[in-house]
Amino acid sequence: MNKSYRQRQIVKLIRSRQLHTQEDLAKALRAIGIPATQVTLSRDIRELGLIKTPDGYAQSAAETALPGPDLATLIRDYVLDIRAAQNLLVLRTPPGHANAVGIALDKAEWSEITGTIAGDDTVLVVAPDAKTAGALRSTFLRMLAQE
Repeated sequence: MNKSYRQRQIVKLIRSRQLHTQEDLAKALRAIGIPATQVTLSRDIRELGLIKTPDGYAQSAAETALPGPDLATLIRDYVLDIRAAQNLLVLRTPPGHANAVGIALDKAEWSEITGTIAGDDTVLVVAPDAKTAGALRSTFLRMLAQE
């Protein structure tokens, strides 16, 4: 099961019942066949913008939409070309899609990525050094190759 699916199920669970602790959430996920470690749940809670209320976990007002596609899906669907230049990567997308890819990269919070800048059809990915940029490029190319 992928991250996007698990996170959608978490949102459905917290909307349908009161879950006060990560253990409650883990049990509810296991009941529907989704195993998740405490570390994974902590990350999901942070990424989904969940807050604790007296009634259990809830989405903050800013995070009411279900999570979108995961990073690998966006890379596979929208990245047309990846070029390296020193510690920089230039990802080309169809017009209008660079922003979605840039946001997904930012939300992923990869330590290998210092920052991103997205335009209409180009995402600039800044890595700390050329070696890291090369490794990132390889990772993105593997994502592109997945079907």
